[in-house]
Amino acid sequence: MINNKNSGMVSIYTVDSKTSSSSLEFRCPTIEKACKCRHITVHTVTLSSPSTIISCVEKVPQGETSSHITVADSEHGHSKLYDESMTSKILRDVHIPTRLMEDFLELSKVNTDKDLETCGILGASLEEGVFYATTLIIPKQESTSSSCQAINEEEVFAIQNEQSLFPVGWIHTHPSQTCFLSSVDVHTQYSYQVMVPEAFAIVMAPTDTSRSYGIFRLSDPGGLSVLKECQETGFHPHKELADGSSIYEDCSNVYKNSNLRFEIFDLR
Repeated sequence: MINNKNSGMVSIYTVDSKTSSSSLEFRCPTIEKACKCRHITVHTVTLSSPSTIISCVEKVPQGETSSHITVADSEHGHSKLYDESMTSKILRDVHIPTRLMEDFLELSKVNTDKDLETCGILGASLEEGVFYATTLIIPKQESTSSSCQAINEEEVFAIQNEQSLFPVGWIHTHPSQTCFLSSVDVHTQYSYQVMVPEAFAIVMAPTDTSRSYGIFRLSDPGGLSVLKECQETGFHPHKELADGSSIYEDCSNVYKNSNLRFEIFDLR
């Protein structure tokens, strides 16, 4: 249960949740302290799980506005809308908070400065055929400059189950690399996309001067077929598609929405 108390730009809330699928039991927490996370307030919430959770709730202005995600056209040096023909099949629309990527970069800054990747999971509700990604969960994780592995994933599942969230995507940084999906990334994306066809991967590449972020999915059926057959692990090449196209592509069904209530659970 989430109890809201409006206070300026943020809502302060408590969490009371239970799950039968793990040993975690989320019970009445107490707010111990608050610190600033850019213009949103970060509250440290003590739970009966093994660690604390950092929760950010951003309250945005009234009057919903949404915009199609654009991608930099590096060949011509300008931005363009994703063409509907760039995706393989018609998918349900997904709305993400306008500040999602910016806030994730801020929370990843300590790792980014050390050339370490950071990852997070996006949870969404489904209303009238549209996914609304309103929850970012940053799990405990082990990182290198080219990889990030979530650990203690039962904590993530507990939040998803309590709030009835769909695992609609994931987000991670490439601190010193360009904006692309690696051979390991596409396997991660496969695990999401076989569960939720609309699932996507956001790559944040702050040092890539041609493209600072990308929102990708595996092509269907091409990319999905390649990953379904691939049994290799670690960094490795994948076979090319017969038509020479990439096994992943830009999403055309993702929109930024300025009126989404946005929650962040930082479990690190």
